[in-house]
Amino acid sequence: MARRPLPRILSNGTERIARSRELARTAADNATDVLQPLITISRGLRLLAAAGRRKWADTPKDRRGPTLFLAAACVLVVTLVPYGPLLGLIATMGLAGWMGRERTPVRTGPNEAEVARLKALYEALVPYFSVPEDPSPLFAHGGEWAKAFSDHQFDGSGRLTRLRVRYPAYFTDGEADARARIEQLLHAKSGRGREYRFDWDEESNELVMSVLPALPTTIAAQPFVTAPGETVLGFTDAGAVQRTVPVVIGGETKDAPPVVWRTGPRSTEPHLLAVGQPGSGTTTLLRSIALQALAHGDVLIVEGSGTGEYACLTGRTGVLAVECGLAGALASLEWAAHETERRLIAANRARQAGHPAPEDTRRPLWILVDRPSVFSHLAAADGRTDPQQLLQVPLRHGRAASVTVVVTDQYDSLEFLSETVRTHTRARVVLGPSTLGQVETVLGVPPHTTPTSDVPPGRGYVRLGTAAVLRLQVPATPDPYDETTSEPHRQAVLALLPERSAPSAEDIPDPTPAPEATGTPVPAEG
Repeated sequence: MARRPLPRILSNGTERIARSRELARTAADNATDVLQPLITISRGLRLLAAAGRRKWADTPKDRRGPTLFLAAACVLVVTLVPYGPLLGLIATMGLAGWMGRERTPVRTGPNEAEVARLKALYEALVPYFSVPEDPSPLFAHGGEWAKAFSDHQFDGSGRLTRLRVRYPAYFTDGEADARARIEQLLHAKSGRGREYRFDWDEESNELVMSVLPALPTTIAAQPFVTAPGETVLGFTDAGAVQRTVPVVIGGETKDAPPVVWRTGPRSTEPHLLAVGQPGSGTTTLLRSIALQALAHGDVLIVEGSGTGEYACLTGRTGVLAVECGLAGALASLEWAAHETERRLIAANRARQAGHPAPEDTRRPLWILVDRPSVFSHLAAADGRTDPQQLLQVPLRHGRAASVTVVVTDQYDSLEFLSETVRTHTRARVVLGPSTLGQVETVLGVPPHTTPTSDVPPGRGYVRLGTAAVLRLQVPATPDPYDETTSEPHRQAVLALLPERSAPSAEDIPDPTPAPEATGTPVPAEG
């Protein structure tokens, strides 16, 4: 039997329906474009009305009457003013248009790339934060990372800058090795080359990882606002210390958080040890301390490297000697030991007689020793006294005699430092590229941040006694006689140098006086 053809309306009905939908969509788009101002104003009027209702609901009942009277008075004034209703209508429409404008939605969550990074980090932490016996593990392969991660922030390149991690209560967060493994993993997965800080909250079972901004290197040597007995070792993170000092940076005065080291008879950390690699900035730190110490006391410098880094201080007022040879170093340190004994005896006699200590025993004396291990090697080869033995008296009794000792050396020479030096230098500084093990060896505890391999000179860590470990950036104090020093830094150091002094031969005493004698050391040649 022959088939009858389908009705025309059924054969091309789908095409007509599709064409009708397209026409309707085009008409709707055109109408939306034409009526967009009206839609915007209507949306704004609705928002204004909602805001007015909320304001009226929040107004106390006893103030609604005056508020209503004030609104009616404003409407009456606008009505009576020439062109007032027209201007009021224009203002209302303008405000409604501004309130009803389309706003770009703010992204509140991570994008796809950031979610992928968080998932990868979550999967990497599963072996460390899970056990087979846990019936409801917080960390599991294929689990929900949103339950464990919060407060996540990313930089412009998509790398994490902050993350809060919740971990199970059975994780051994009290063990240093377990915490170190987690910190190393987070450091590696979040991106190397940056300095991370890890804050463990054992009570809440939370770990906060944050990326620390680089400390500014633009602070140069300058007079710092400190009290006598206070020395600015450098500057640290905002919030790490409780005070700030004004500093000049690029011609502008700003407040910076300093690391202040207190010395004197009441100091709990009267002596300091600084350690670093070659070029790490230990010499810069010693130069900065010397310039600050000369404002209130006398300075004796013993340089073991023999490179002349402290030649700018030679012959300056308050600088007793700058020794670069073994003979001069031994003579100067022997004088320092006798001077410490003399001060102790004079102060003890004054106290027994009921008098204040003599003025010359209260003036601070700073003994700055750069690389004493070099002199120890030379003295052993020459059969002479180790200069570090002459530091025993100033180190043991210097606090009571207003004598402060600062020693700097390198990592490869730590084993050559005497037990007395390592015991009595309770203020410690580590500068330059260092590993966690090296920092812990010098400071006694590891830092809360991850050291980086590429740091500018003068960048490191500091710990004063049993206090917390702080990041440190030493103010730029280069050798003004170095040709590579920039002119602003050169002028900054030269401005802090005291005037030159020219003592006569009669003013220079014997380098080995009796314990009760006084004077200055002989600048011996070596």
